[in-house]
Amino acid sequence: MADTVRVLLLVLLVLVVRRRTPVVFWWLVGYPVVALRLLISYRATMDACGLTVPASAVRRATARMMGRQAAPVPPRRTFPLPTGSGLVMRLRMATGQAPEDFTASADRLRHAWGAHAVHVRPTKPGWLELRLVGWDVLAEVRPARRRVSTGPLCLPLALREDGRWHVRDFRTVPHELILGATQSGKSVYLRNLLCGLARQRVVLVGIDCKWGVELAPFAPRLSALADDPDRANELLDVLMEEMEARFRLIGLSGGTGPDATLTSDVWGLPETVRPVPVVVVVDEVAELFLAANKDDEKRRDAMVTKLIRLAQLGRAAGIYLEVCGQRFGAELGKGATMLRAQLTGRVCHRVNDEASANMALADISPEAALAATSIPAERPGVAVVGDSSGGWSRVRSPHLTLTDAAAVCRDTSALVPELPRLDSFRPTVAVESAGTSSTPAAAPTARPVTK
Repeated sequence: MADTVRVLLLVLLVLVVRRRTPVVFWWLVGYPVVALRLLISYRATMDACGLTVPASAVRRATARMMGRQAAPVPPRRTFPLPTGSGLVMRLRMATGQAPEDFTASADRLRHAWGAHAVHVRPTKPGWLELRLVGWDVLAEVRPARRRVSTGPLCLPLALREDGRWHVRDFRTVPHELILGATQSGKSVYLRNLLCGLARQRVVLVGIDCKWGVELAPFAPRLSALADDPDRANELLDVLMEEMEARFRLIGLSGGTGPDATLTSDVWGLPETVRPVPVVVVVDEVAELFLAANKDDEKRRDAMVTKLIRLAQLGRAAGIYLEVCGQRFGAELGKGATMLRAQLTGRVCHRVNDEASANMALADISPEAALAATSIPAERPGVAVVGDSSGGWSRVRSPHLTLTDAAAVCRDTSALVPELPRLDSFRPTVAVESAGTSSTPAAAPTARPVTK
């Protein structure tokens, strides 16, 4: 009786560990079991999935001499090594094989080895990486460790379904389009982005034509905030002037002399004269396109033209765009498709219509657009991320409350860089004094700024 109780307690403990800490369960139980199953059944599984090739002539001749038949040869592999969410091994493809053959058989390999998912990624000619995921890593996502980040303007924002992190690198993908319906998790993705940038020496500019309800909590860290179309139009004018000034600076750096620097963007300038990067966040892009009369149409055309120019030329000047919206389509008006074409990065959460998913991802991959339309409503934060290379993946952002995100921006308010052109757009923030309630600041420029 005592032995039975001990066994039941052990089973219960294992189930609790699997539920509460799946990483610990994977290292103690999951990885040894799956790795052993893979090593024992590797040849038979590859043969059943059609991923073997006939034996060489020498091997067939040797087998005939011994009175046997040469078995098909599977791809050579490395030893399966554990990762934080599964295991990974490298395969040397045989002659005539292609990565697409393994991608098509990924689901069969998953069932054969008892893994949650199998992902195939080519590494170099003749080699590919086979990554097994032990459990649903998107069920609960926690913030990434600091070591995931690889440099300035490079942020781990969401966990991919293969266990790796989706890293937002502004220098590689300068502009991004973020789509998502209400309660889809788009705001959580944006909070993670703003909090990551708030800790770096970056100028943050917000355009929120919904009277600032989305970006106002981050005002202590913003260098500029426009909360209506008129202010947005004026702010875009100032950003255009800033971009032109930076291009003049780049041109002057190519002069003669031993210290002359030849460069075509701000990142080639010496650090002492290099302008601070600017990230412009447009929270609801559809509000910039809407027009009720002819005056609004003129303003809309002007704003869209400026956004397109920033998207086309801003990368070299160190100005980057994050364009967000619930709906994005050609019916928004003239310039919508042209603007979308300049936004290399695409993040599509759950949307209310198939046209928005196609607008975001169909030019990258039809399969990505189909995956975006199948995101369940009970999983907020899940999105499909793609880029112009054609690659895409499901991701999910770690949950971050608005209160916590606003606290990060308050704590990093001293990091706001100095950019005089934006002083008139500096948002008014509440200043707390000891023993008194919060009172509004006298002017947007009252808060001290530092380089």
